[in-house]
Order: sequence, then structure tokens, then C-alpha cells
Amino acid sequence: MPKTKLQDIFFTALMAFVMVYAMICYNISLEKSGLSNDVFLIAFHEIIIMWPIAFVLEFFLVGKLAKALAFKFVSPEDKPIFILLAISSMIVCLMCPIMSLIATILFKHAGVQFIAVWLQTSVFNFPMALFWQIFFAGPLVRWIFNSSLSLINKN
Repeated sequence: MPKTKLQDIFFTALMAFVMVYAMICYNISLEKSGLSNDVFLIAFHEIIIMWPIAFVLEFFLVGKLAKALAFKFVSPEDKPIFILLAISSMIVCLMCPIMSLIATILFKHAGVQFIAVWLQTSVFNFPMALFWQIFFAGPLVRWIFNSSLSLINKN
């Protein structure tokens, strides 16, 4: 896990990219009634907007709040995996409705159905975001982060 501010920036940027890209692909697939090869390219049009937003939210607000909430359920003496899962889960619990709100504002054209569309988007996104974070994005980003630290420390 990150130990310095620069490491924290790198880790957060990488995690935000992996999560945002996957969630954009997921939402486009829902909109198109299925996944197709073009979804992966279409997603890059939205990621240039959503990735910086996710990074700023996570780095300056949600990360600290998620840790505070997680430590209401776990303690520093608990096994590291429980701490990791608690923090990751709290981040999803906070980021999912916030990012769904932003996506609803920017991309859904909800009009008078804004609240309903935002709630539906949040409900559809939450299980995917939690699953993706716990089983794929989190382990992948931690592996990339730890591998890059190992390479830097060798030099």
C-alpha cells in the first residue's frame, strides 16, 4: 500500500482509471443491451471526463472518509485483509452513488426523471462496482503497484 504522497497519487490514479473504465464499459453495455467490441473504444470518450473527477473525489474526500467509516467496523489490530476489504467496501459505498450522480448529470439526459434515473443508475452500478473492486480491480492495481515499487527499489 502507498507510503508516500507520490505513491498515494499513483495508486489512486491507477485505481480510479481501472474502476472508472470498467464502470463506463458496464454502463455503455447496459445502454446498448449488451457488450460489443466498440464499447471498449466508446468508453474512452467518457473516461477523459470521469477519470479526473473520480481521482479528485477519491484523493481529497472519499479516501479519508472511507477509512474513517471502515475503522468503525474494524480495528488496526485486525488482519490486514479485513481492513483492506472494509476500506474498499466503504470506498465503493461512497463513490458509487457520487459517480452515478455525476454520470446521470453528464450523460443520461434524465430531465424530470432525474432522481429516478440517478437511483436506478446507482442500484445497477453498486453490485458491479463492489464485485469489480473486491475481486478484480483491487487485486490487479495492488499487484501493479507492488510490482512497480519492487522495480523502483531494485534500482
